[in-house]
Amino acid sequence: MSSLTDVAKRAHVSIATVSRVINHSDKVVEKTRLAVQKAMEELGYQPNRVARRLRQKGGRRHLLGLILPDIQNPFFAEIARGVEDVAYANQFAMILCISDENPTKEAFYLDVMRAESVDGVILPPIAERDAAVLKLAQSGMPIVTVDRTLHGASIDTVEVDNFQGAYEAVEHLVKLGHKRIGLIAGRANLSTSRDRQRGYEEALIAAKLPVRPDYIRVGDNKQASGRGLADELLSLNPRPTALFVSNNLMAVGALEAIHMKKLKVPQEVALIGFDDLPWAEALDPPLTVVRQPAYEVGRAAAEMLLKRLGDRSLPAAWLRLRPRLIIRNSC
Repeated sequence: MSSLTDVAKRAHVSIATVSRVINHSDKVVEKTRLAVQKAMEELGYQPNRVARRLRQKGGRRHLLGLILPDIQNPFFAEIARGVEDVAYANQFAMILCISDENPTKEAFYLDVMRAESVDGVILPPIAERDAAVLKLAQSGMPIVTVDRTLHGASIDTVEVDNFQGAYEAVEHLVKLGHKRIGLIAGRANLSTSRDRQRGYEEALIAAKLPVRPDYIRVGDNKQASGRGLADELLSLNPRPTALFVSNNLMAVGALEAIHMKKLKVPQEVALIGFDDLPWAEALDPPLTVVRQPAYEVGRAAAEMLLKRLGDRSLPAAWLRLRPRLIIRNSC
């Protein structure tokens, strides 16, 4: 296995110069940088990331941490894609961990991020007052929260206008003539869930329609809960003529429940989900959704974090992106 010394000899430079090239120093002229990179390639030399981090005390490690609750959810997968694209373009690597909305797992992975000396972390907090995230922020670690609000610290944030997206979805159902509109909401301890429920309620109030508690169910953002809660709502008498589901996976579950009850969509019950799906147009019928700019959320969060690394004295930034109602055949 080749060493740093071997690379220096092959490139006819000092070991210090090789180290500067590896650590992306701007103090190396381009001709020398190319010579070192060529020597590394010819020798098959791979820098030891752990050793680099030990040598770079106080400097950048070119390593970002990303913690997501559910990589099987296309929304979070698109966020990961956006983060990774920006990281790679700026010569940063990315560590991805999955919390499963489990505070113990999240705390474990935050400890991993700290141990790996990442430059910063991007994540949607599990709760609005997420103790583990707040503790990490107070330690000085640069953090960008995505999708969800974190209270208790001044932190860079990228969100989607969940209230407006939900309002426009319900407003569309009202314009189609629906007066009995059910809601399957997400976890109550998340700002996204509450903002979407508030948008649902405000749209009904604006249309002078009652907000009926019996038409509201709270799920866990999983497909099975959408299926079970839709079955409950569609078993009411009178049942809702339309459902607004505040999460993509629960919307798929709701569609399953509708088919199991042999109801026609949209003739007997209309359906709108929040978040798009890659296969939404292949569903029967193609699903109307509030599409979130998930990839853009990831890109913006990564760019915000890199900007923070460049100047930690900047005031906390907050960016809200607008979703878009995509009308298909389910309403």
